[in-house]
Amino acid sequence: MRNGFIVGFLFLFFWVGAQPQSADSLQQVLRKENNPVERLRLLNALSDAYKPAAPESMRIYALQAQKLAVQLGDHVQEGYALISLGNADVLQSKYKRALRYFQQAKSIFETENQTLPSVKIGMAKALGSLGIIFSEQSNYTKALEFYLKAVTIYEQLNEPERCARLYNNIGVLYQSQQAYGKALNYFAKTEKLLKDTNDPVLGVTYTNIGNALVGQKQYTSASSYYQKARLILEKNQDARGLGELYNNLGLLYQKKGQKAAAIEAWQSAEQTFTAFGESFGLGDTYFYLAQFWQTERQTDKARFYAQKTLALARQNEVLEQQMLVEKLLSEVAEKEGDLTGAFLHYKLYTSLKDSIQNAASIRKGVEAELNFEFDKRNLLQKEALLKKDLLIQETAKRNRLQLVYSVLIAVLLFGLGFLWYNRLQIKKTLTLQKELAEYEQKALHLQMNPHFVFNCLGSISSFIVNNGKESAVKYLAKFSKLMRLTLEFSKESLISVDKEIDALQNYLELEQLRFNSIFEFTIEKSDEIEDDMGIPPLLIQPFVENALIHGIVPKKKAGLISIRFDLDAEQLRCTIADNGIGITASQKIKAQSVSVHKSMAIEIIRMRLEKIASTTGKTAGVEIKELSSQGTVSGTEVILSIPIQFIAQ
Repeated sequence: MRNGFIVGFLFLFFWVGAQPQSADSLQQVLRKENNPVERLRLLNALSDAYKPAAPESMRIYALQAQKLAVQLGDHVQEGYALISLGNADVLQSKYKRALRYFQQAKSIFETENQTLPSVKIGMAKALGSLGIIFSEQSNYTKALEFYLKAVTIYEQLNEPERCARLYNNIGVLYQSQQAYGKALNYFAKTEKLLKDTNDPVLGVTYTNIGNALVGQKQYTSASSYYQKARLILEKNQDARGLGELYNNLGLLYQKKGQKAAAIEAWQSAEQTFTAFGESFGLGDTYFYLAQFWQTERQTDKARFYAQKTLALARQNEVLEQQMLVEKLLSEVAEKEGDLTGAFLHYKLYTSLKDSIQNAASIRKGVEAELNFEFDKRNLLQKEALLKKDLLIQETAKRNRLQLVYSVLIAVLLFGLGFLWYNRLQIKKTLTLQKELAEYEQKALHLQMNPHFVFNCLGSISSFIVNNGKESAVKYLAKFSKLMRLTLEFSKESLISVDKEIDALQNYLELEQLRFNSIFEFTIEKSDEIEDDMGIPPLLIQPFVENALIHGIVPKKKAGLISIRFDLDAEQLRCTIADNGIGITASQKIKAQSVSVHKSMAIEIIRMRLEKIASTTGKTAGVEIKELSSQGTVSGTEVILSIPIQFIAQ
């Protein structure tokens, strides 16, 4: 059940251009074609022609195309067949298998000639399809990562219509996170590319813009875009798009207090969905009408539409919609004084709610398994590519040496000397890289020290003993997520600022549970920071931990930790401030402690900053100072400055 305004329409596949041939005409051509190369092309086209209406037929022809491509050694067409297989599975919600197909396709295109347009388009399709998988899992960070990579390729190929679909999908991602400003920026890009065309995407995008404007409570502007969407959707006879638009219009009119207009819009949606045979959208329409008449205290009409919604929800096996309808029917019965009916409906509501929660838990487990499998396959793929590159380099080196040996003894001696010098430089580089990796690993281990882990486990045990099962599960979930993020980040030299904020948010929420919410925290990011700006992973956390352990905890009062990311000239600046006891008082407490622990975190971070500075040729540093107000210590401030770096797409 989609409560409120529909988040947006997501384009699952990336096809544009002239109207494709129908499946029937392609089958006729295929029967007469004996050339295996041409048959392979036709099989892939036939598979594509069956989407999205017939995923099983789509899968059958894609399997035939894959088999023939392997026989012919045509890796590019094999990649296209794998993408079709994945798309067929997405249509049937078989995301785990779809993920494997898309990953295989991506691996194939990575090993092909990257200058060929067919390879570039195949790679962009694979990346965009991976974005769809992670969008369906609500893993917006990874989805955005793959969308941005795909749209970069389409921009290089000057493919405006493909770019428009990806811009729309990126906008939907931001809109689902209620980042309406960013969403509108990407919807505007789609509108700019398609405004002079009759592309159906433009009508859908106008609907999405209207939804985002409603989220910002700009109802007048939203109405304007809904009307634009209506004209295009009617012209293209897009019944599904029109039905969803009418549902959104009804919700908008209801928010504006235009009751008659809201009812009229929902009646239009009912007629459209009924004619089209779309039961899912019709179920939404009936539920909106049931809610409306409930607020109007017309219980007969509310019950009438609620029962129609319930019938469709059971037919479509939509548990969430069934749950919401049972709750509404319980409230209606209670208003009518039918306490027995109210109790029976409420009992069904709670039963469905439990079923949905159990299904959600299972789904989260499947999503975690998908993420693990993807990361594992990605790592194996990187290792294979590295081995291939090393093999190519060694082969090239051997050929060069053979050429040198065949010319002159002097050239041979020179070559041996060059080889010795080259190996010396490689050894030096590897030594420096190993030293840097050791420093980074030490910094990571500092954040996951046994003392912290034991405290976390002790807190979980305490929650369980005191019958705080819900708190224990919540604490354990955050703790496991922090462990997974730490291991994931250890593989990367740079991560996005948003990922770093996600890790800090999870860590501080964990500490809030651990210390009974004795502190609050804020994390802010400047709008000037771009999505692909990078930061070395887990560089900030030791300073945040110091602010909490050595500043806030000894204070024994409500504390505040504030973290802000800004841009300053050519540097990314992170400021960590707390209102704790200050540096001087903290050092005194350390000196009086029975067991004084010498922390190496700051020293290791300084070493990491030196490595960053030497690698980029720009300055990097950290400044720690004690804050005071009118002669009284008011806390500590840490300012970390690193060069602006961008994550490679």
